[in-house]
Amino acid sequence: MSSLLFAGVGRTVPSKVKLLLPHFSSSRCAISNSDYPLKTIVLQRTNAGFKLSSVRYKSNITGDRSATGSNGKKVRLVAGAALVAGLVAGLSHFQRAEMKSTVAVHSETGKKDADDILEKCKCFMSEPVTDVQVLQKNKEEMRTKMEMMILQTQAEFCKALAEVDGGTFQVDRWDRKEGGGGISCVLQDSNIFEKAGVNVSVVFGQLSEEAAQQIRSRGKSLKRKDVLPSICFDLQESLPFCSLLWGEFCNPSKNPHIPTIHFNHRYLKWNFSWIIVLLIPHSGSKLWWFGGGTDLTPTYLNKEDAVHFHKTLKDACDKHDRKLYPEFKKWCDNYFFIKHRGERRGVGGIFFDDLDSPTKEDLFDFVRSCAKAVVPCYIPIVKKHLNDSFTSEEKQWQQLRRGRYVEFNLVYDRGTKFGLATPGSRIESILMSLPLTARWEYMHEPPKGTKEAEMLQVLRNPKDWAQ
Repeated sequence: MSSLLFAGVGRTVPSKVKLLLPHFSSSRCAISNSDYPLKTIVLQRTNAGFKLSSVRYKSNITGDRSATGSNGKKVRLVAGAALVAGLVAGLSHFQRAEMKSTVAVHSETGKKDADDILEKCKCFMSEPVTDVQVLQKNKEEMRTKMEMMILQTQAEFCKALAEVDGGTFQVDRWDRKEGGGGISCVLQDSNIFEKAGVNVSVVFGQLSEEAAQQIRSRGKSLKRKDVLPSICFDLQESLPFCSLLWGEFCNPSKNPHIPTIHFNHRYLKWNFSWIIVLLIPHSGSKLWWFGGGTDLTPTYLNKEDAVHFHKTLKDACDKHDRKLYPEFKKWCDNYFFIKHRGERRGVGGIFFDDLDSPTKEDLFDFVRSCAKAVVPCYIPIVKKHLNDSFTSEEKQWQQLRRGRYVEFNLVYDRGTKFGLATPGSRIESILMSLPLTARWEYMHEPPKGTKEAEMLQVLRNPKDWAQ
């Protein structure tokens, strides 16, 4: 194995060393608001670059082992400084060589790729959260692919709903001073929907201990010594940078015969910035994963709707592996369970989390298929029930079911808890899925033999709708 020799250190370091650097935002992309389908409220944007994490060097490399006291400390500091300087110098050399070898390729394809990114951005509800120039430069990175995908899903779903409803979405583009931001599209008190919202969040920064606890509750190990056992630095108390890309939707309808859909797709990655990591094999956790799902919450049971919804999702899963739908359907039934009521939130769908195999590309293709299935699995159901009549009693039952929806989101939903525990979180976006109105009655139980009782039985005993 080749090695690098650092002056003043007196020992070799394996060349299998990686210096992880943060991405820094460059200039804003000059795309006018007129390029987007709806009016955009653009907030003042903060610098999107990562902050440099404060670290204290802990050197395992010493010079003269007989050195003691302040002299010994000086030797260790010199050794540490030499190691960092050598790595930076080596990285600069490799970067120049890599740039020279790839510049010809990029010159041929760069313009076309840039044009593709720009054209896609014009179809979104707003300018992307990440600078378009950065997206162009890093088009092959999963973070870029995921942001582009969830922005496209947001735009497609908003346009489909606006076409059915006849209303106009308010597009609210917001920044998070700790890093990143998001785009919230809300259709409130409109013709069909009381509040339909589609969120996109792209955030990064230090993860609080409370937020990390929400991830540990799923079995993920996020202790620094577990994630990076070979790290050469003493980190601050908060966990290193993470990037979370999240797209989410929910839509309480005025008509109790139009069900509510909820979906989200997310990608989480840990980025260890300006930290030298010796790539020594270890049993630490993987540093990225995907999650998401789509589920349906009707007020009244319509078996044809449930079958259509589940079969559409099953078809999306079957394109990748026929084992996925049964597993993720069961996962959904178990996740959206209101324990204190003994009821599911709705008739289910699919749900998955912490997926980190087989590869990023395979999982991204799967998540993209799930995202593309959202419009065809739901919009036909909405159109089917647009003109359904309803009574005041049916509206009251809808209010009670909405109360159950609120209970789950506030008591059990991990996404809500994670969002509220994330520093600088935007409360309006996190709680956007809550309905405008809901109802709680004391000791309410529908009479046997009624449509309400039928719905309750299904919520207590999930069915296999796709068979």
